[in-house]
Amino acid sequence: MADDIEQRLTSAAEALREYETTTQRSADLRRRMDEMTTQLAALRARHAREQKDVEQLEGLSLTRVLVSLRGARDDTLARERAEADAARYRVTEAEGRLEALRREDAATQARLRQLAAAPSAYAAVLDDKERHLDGSDDPRRAPLLALADERGRLNGELHEVTEAMQAARTASHALSQVRDKLGSASGWSTYDTFFGGGAISSAIKHSRLDEAAHAAARADRCLVVLRTELTDVPGMALTAPQLAVNGLTRFVDVWFDNIFTDLAVRDRIKQAEQNIAQSMRLVRDVQARLEQRAAQVRARLAMIDIERRNLLTQG
Repeated sequence: MADDIEQRLTSAAEALREYETTTQRSADLRRRMDEMTTQLAALRARHAREQKDVEQLEGLSLTRVLVSLRGARDDTLARERAEADAARYRVTEAEGRLEALRREDAATQARLRQLAAAPSAYAAVLDDKERHLDGSDDPRRAPLLALADERGRLNGELHEVTEAMQAARTASHALSQVRDKLGSASGWSTYDTFFGGGAISSAIKHSRLDEAAHAAARADRCLVVLRTELTDVPGMALTAPQLAVNGLTRFVDVWFDNIFTDLAVRDRIKQAEQNIAQSMRLVRDVQARLEQRAAQVRARLAMIDIERRNLLTQG
């Protein structure tokens, strides 16, 4: 009977911990979705304004007449089109982020439905435990069941830490790919800026920037997943908000040579490289802390096994 209660208590405690962390994850995802929805609305409004500016210059309007009189219509129209394209790119980027959060939330809600009975199941096992302890005078019963409860919760935490470590490895690899793409773009940008360059080098530079933008978008999605996983791990919640490739996926800002000089493009690439380096340092720090926590949990689980064995071999 005692062994059965121990096993049930371990399983129930593990399920309850997952239920509690999944509930916290759900709340965090809902908050982030609300923030992203607000941000997306602002980006869409900005895109609408930028597009209106383009339409005014393309159509018959007072704006077009005034700009034409200054003899700068072509340059102004190119700038407005570029700004409209940049605004549209940012809208698409934000839509992708929101969709990723929605997928995470859908999976979280599905798991919560599966775990809905965990609190009541845990309470039922505790009732059984109480009845068993009341009917037994063996002093080992209470500490054995306490160890079973702790073992269940630690098993749940170890599972969460392992998932976060996998997410960190994936994010680290994605960031490395962005770093490599940026390094290539930086090399071609230097050649283009200081050694004359030309149409071919400029095209290659922009191609590398395009590749870096796609890699950065993927890295950003990986960091979103890592942030979500970290909310399940005790002591890691403060790190999560720092994990973001802020502005890195907005390479559209440097695609227009008629607006930004080659030197400005090079400076922006350097800023992006610094951003990536900082993100990689953060992820490495997260990995080190997760590995340390995993080692602590495994050590405590091993100690629990020793304590349980010692209790069972007494007398």
